Amino acid sequence: MKHSRSASCHCGAFTLRTEGAPIVVTACYCKSCQAAAPGLPASDAPPLLEADGGTRCALYRKDRVHWTHEPSALREHRLTPTSKTRRVVATCCDTPMFMEFTNGHWLSLYTGRFPPADQPPLETRVMTRDAPEGTRFTGDVPAAAGHSGGFFVRLLWAWACMGFRAPNFDIARSTYDAV
Repeated sequence: MKHSRSASCHCGAFTLRTEGAPIVVTACYCKSCQAAAPGLPASDAPPLLEADGGTRCALYRKDRVHWTHEPSALREHRLTPTSKTRRVVATCCDTPMFMEFTNGHWLSLYTGRFPPADQPPLETRVMTRDAPEGTRFTGDVPAAAGHSGGFFVRLLWAWACMGFRAPNFDIARSTYDAV
């Protein structure tokens, strides 16, 4: 494993560490990410939505993300009670830390939680069909209307490397955001 990164909440009380390179680093423009960001707890942390409406995330295998805090240091938020996607915040200062598709084998870590000098570079934009009207992309990285085949191949390869397992994460009691 080449690189380890640390990310922390705004106040610095909660940290996590990653091992190795991310599966992929994306900016997501889906309606779910756009709806959830403003409804997450208030924090002095940098906003999740970038100026163009995207949410930048580094997707890591669950078995390559570690923290030493109790699960009670985290709280989940879902758009609906049955949503398979949960956004997870540090309870100390309500900083959104990552997003998880609960049946998945990866975590989507918000790249703004890494120190600026250690933020992984953007590799692709996904779900651009849902980008705010008038958004223009520079062409610096590929942009897919949905999720590209390459995106899914990278997720599938990471899952195969994990022996087709999807570890569970124990997160403290959930809350639901009404959107």
